[in-house]
Parts: sequence; C-alpha cells; structure tokens
Amino acid sequence: MRLIRRWLPAVVAVLATVAIVVTVPRESPAETTVQRAIGHQQLRIMAPASPGGGWDQTSRAMQEALREIVGRTEVYNVSGAGGTIGLSQFVRFDGDPSQLMTTGLIMVGAVVANRSQYSLDDTTPLVRLTSDYEVVVVPKASPLTKLSDVAAAMKADLPAVSISGGSAGGAEQILAGLMAQAIGADPAGLSYVAHSGGGEMLSTLLSGRSTIAISGVSEIQPQIDSGEVRALAVSSPERLPGLPDVPTMREAGMDVELENWRGVVAPKGITEEQESALEELLLDMTKTQTWQDILKDRGWGDATLAGEPFERFVQAEQARVKQVLDDMGLGKSN
Repeated sequence: MRLIRRWLPAVVAVLATVAIVVTVPRESPAETTVQRAIGHQQLRIMAPASPGGGWDQTSRAMQEALREIVGRTEVYNVSGAGGTIGLSQFVRFDGDPSQLMTTGLIMVGAVVANRSQYSLDDTTPLVRLTSDYEVVVVPKASPLTKLSDVAAAMKADLPAVSISGGSAGGAEQILAGLMAQAIGADPAGLSYVAHSGGGEMLSTLLSGRSTIAISGVSEIQPQIDSGEVRALAVSSPERLPGLPDVPTMREAGMDVELENWRGVVAPKGITEEQESALEELLLDMTKTQTWQDILKDRGWGDATLAGEPFERFVQAEQARVKQVLDDMGLGKSN
C-alpha cells in the first residue's frame, strides 16, 4: 500500500501529460504556413461588386471552401464601375497579405472603359480559379432563331441590333465587339446597353428595348431552362454540358470564342514568402471536395492557374482587351 501511495502522484502526472498531448489539435501545414505569412490575422476577401453577382458568388464559395483549411474568413462587397471602385480601395492595402480581392475579365475591361487610375498592375496576381462562358439569347417570341439570323441583321444595319449586357467594358461588351469584328463591321457602331445587374439586363431584353442579350451562362441558365429566353449560341470552344443543344458560336458560323475568367489578387508590396503562402493556400482550396462540389453545382469550369503563368496571363489579357475596346471607341482619350 505504501508503494502504491509513493508512485501514485508520478503515475497521475504522466497520465495528465499524455492527455494533454492527445487532446491538443495539430495545425495543418497549410494553416501554419499561411497564418505565419499573414501574421495570424483573419483573411478578408473583397468582392468588388454587389451581392449576388459572379464575383460575390466566387468570394463566398472561397469562404466556404477555405473554412476547413484556415477557419473563418470575411467577405465584404464594394460595388460600382465594373469593379474599379473596389480596386481603387484595394490598392490602399499595400503590403497587407491578409487582404484578398476577387477579380477577372470584367475588371480588366472596366479599367479600360472607365479610364481607371489603377489596373491589375497595381496588385499581386495569385491564382486564376474559374471560367464561365457567355451565351447569346433572345426572347422566346423573337423572329431571330439562329445566330446566323443575328449576323445577317447586324450586317444589314449594325446600330439597329441593340445588345443588352453587363457593365461597360465587361465580358458581354467585349463579346459584342468580337461579334461585330467577325462579320466585318466596325465595333464602334454597336448599339450596346450596359447594365449593372442581370435582372436589369433581362428586363431590357424582355421589354423589347434590345434585340438580343449577352450574359454569363450561369447567371441566365434558369431563364433558359424555363423557356423565358432562347439561347442561340455559347462562346465556349465546345458545347457545354448544361446546354448540350446550343451550338458554339463557331459552329453557328461566327468565328468567336471568349472565356470569362475569375481569379484572386493580393495587394502590391507583399513579400515573396507571403505571396507563395497565399498561392499554396488557394491551390489547396481548389483541391477540396467542397470547392469541387461548388464548381459542379454552379457550372463553373476549373481554370486553376497560379504564380508566374497567371501573371503572364493577366498581362496578355490586359493587352488583348485594351485592343478590342479601343477598336470599339472605348478607352481612348477624347
């Protein structure tokens, strides 16, 4: 009995130590790396648009998929001018690795169309995430039943074919310009009606104030499925699984292709270590089942591209989009 009393405190101490070791959760390597890189601050993601749009949906999808890696992140919206108002605020976070912003093709065009003081050159590109394609639609009662009908109408009287779409300089207006070029017309003669949201664009189309509309597939798919509008062609290189009966624009006789991509940038001025950690975090996020399920549910393409290849892609996109919009008379100084 004395022997038991003599060793009992030591045994209890050992068991307590073992219990502590077993119950303390271990951080994942990704979490350790990124938390060290951002100074153990909470990640904040700016969606430079109103709630409900593509950038907002992407930001909140990231928030959901990142939860299992780094815990809670914050998403907030700064809307206006195709994302350039958000961009003008984001550049103030110079050197802060805890700040991220969702961006994409629409912002590249809006920078040109709005003659923004800032561009993606004033950020640190991290990862391209998704791709979405555009679709040309008409009201269900429209006499235009094929894309070739639209092409013929544009050739006959380009300004008479009113086109409704998203913000000035965005993917929809870029596609409209490419369509005009494809039929040999001057893109500067287009009649394009810009809208800040898909609901306004749809209202313009259905009221007869525009001849056709151009929209992101994921945004107008419900109206296509319900028969409210009729899809004539998609801007993808191949037919889309969600619209198997809708031809590509090339199949329909118009040599045009356009991918509306979305990605993530960090502020300028972060270190190479911080940049690498954030890229690794986002790449880990794209491999989660949560993210893969979101891509499938939303109909987004997996367009993952990181590091220097993404930086080169952004540079090429800025040059290409500027040329298209300059041809349309946007972006040039008066």
